[in-house]
Amino acid sequence: MRTRAILLLGAAVAASAVSGLAARASPLCIKERTPFALSHDTVKWTMSIAPGAECIQGLRWSYMQIFNVSIVSAPSRGQLAVVGSGFRYSAESQTRTADKFTLLISGKNRHDPGTSTLEVEVNPQ
Repeated sequence: MRTRAILLLGAAVAASAVSGLAARASPLCIKERTPFALSHDTVKWTMSIAPGAECIQGLRWSYMQIFNVSIVSAPSRGQLAVVGSGFRYSAESQTRTADKFTLLISGKNRHDPGTSTLEVEVNPQ
């Protein structure tokens, strides 16, 4: 019982320390966010982000399930990670040049399974 309490206290302290870290996420980084339909369509989004900042963006709309998100073409300047049914783009800290990447999203739109290709253009702020 005492060991469990110590573990829970340690987890709470660690969570508090992590939540206290300042993240440089851009809250409104996606400027043009056209819905995709998982109907073998291709959609283009535009992102605006400051050097050294991150953009964290979910991809699921309320009427769909996302089964998989995969990187078709990675960015050449920043870092891209798939996070669940979304992505995190981290801009280089010194670069003020455009970037781009492409994702393939598979899932189910209402009742029909399908895929969408998402092309994201990244513009520096």
